[in-house]
Amino acid sequence: MREVREWTAPALRILRKHRDPVVVQTVRSATAATIAYVIALRLSPEQAPLTAPLTALLVVQVTLYATLTNGFRRVNAVVTGVLLAIAFSLLVGLTWWSLALLLVASLAVGRLVRVEEYVPEVAISAMLVLGVTTVGDTAWARVVETLIGAVVGLGCNLLMAPPVWVEEAGESIDGLARRLRQLMLRMGEEAAGGGPTGRAVERLHEARRLDHDIVEVDAALKQAEDSLRLNPRVRDSLLHRVVLRTGLDTLEICTVVLRVLARSFTDLAKEREPEPLFEDGTGAVLEQLLSEIADAVVSFAVLVTTHLSESAESAEERLATELRTAAGTRDKLAQLLREDAERETRHWQLLGAVLTEVNRILDELDTEHRSRRLLEELDRVSREQRARMPRLTRLRERLGVQEQMWRSRAGFGGRPH
Repeated sequence: MREVREWTAPALRILRKHRDPVVVQTVRSATAATIAYVIALRLSPEQAPLTAPLTALLVVQVTLYATLTNGFRRVNAVVTGVLLAIAFSLLVGLTWWSLALLLVASLAVGRLVRVEEYVPEVAISAMLVLGVTTVGDTAWARVVETLIGAVVGLGCNLLMAPPVWVEEAGESIDGLARRLRQLMLRMGEEAAGGGPTGRAVERLHEARRLDHDIVEVDAALKQAEDSLRLNPRVRDSLLHRVVLRTGLDTLEICTVVLRVLARSFTDLAKEREPEPLFEDGTGAVLEQLLSEIADAVVSFAVLVTTHLSESAESAEERLATELRTAAGTRDKLAQLLREDAERETRHWQLLGAVLTEVNRILDELDTEHRSRRLLEELDRVSREQRARMPRLTRLRERLGVQEQMWRSRAGFGGRPH
């Protein structure tokens, strides 16, 4: 058995490398640039048509959606710059003041034609074309090379299908949930053990550093959302995007509330020093509650990153059970905190804040609350899509109705796969 694991481990690492975004992007970009250069050598009058591979490099992206949008903007920017250069070369030629006017005009027109991040490319294309001697031939050759690079880049993305990055985004969300869990467990242990003020301050700084983790998870989720758009291999892409996005929003809110809870612990530790942070009984119940909430956070992450219906149902049942258990422990804690506040009236605000903050986390993780937010977000995104692309929406609805009719006639169920 050990020999099998030793033999399969390198193979699994190689497979993971093949799915790595850097590896995938490198292979696809190099392939697209090489093909574009070979084609441009045959079709362009230039001896070294480097504009074609350059365009292919800039057009090819990790996702199909980014390729389509960037390809259109890239071609638009280059063609706009070439046309401006042709106009300037016919009127004034190349001088220091004509170059200055060309740069100003290119940057201004680039804003008007909405090429977004490719506005500098308008000016770059115009300068390169204006600076050559045979303006007419080189200008149109540059347009041809740009079109070749854009078409090859798009073709490579269609033939070399870009991966769907949902699994990587799910791993990022799961990793964030587990970091939240570890922080909750440490806070619970120190609350029960009466940790010193310095440890409470350390947990506060640790909670603040989770903001950086959220930024990284958000970047991974944006890549996953782009990979789902316009991807023919994915059905119900809108549902996938909304489930992941609302899941990250919930974890972000939990992170913020946990940071506030850490601040309450810090303030309470300063007020009670050198006494323990909580009474023995209260600290033990609080440790138990934070442990139960920590487990529920991980179960929530598993739920939002699970796509198979059977696994999703079991994950939702497990989350609901953990939340019911935590709610019972929360009620015990509320009674103990109330008794502590009656004995120590000067700390009642901080003790009440602790109870309020754990209640907020439980409310965010609640399955009914999640379902309501999910439906609201689906309705909002659907309305925005219908308002932005009414014709495409009507076409999708018509195709969906026709598919349901075909499936019913063929004897299949209506459940999506």
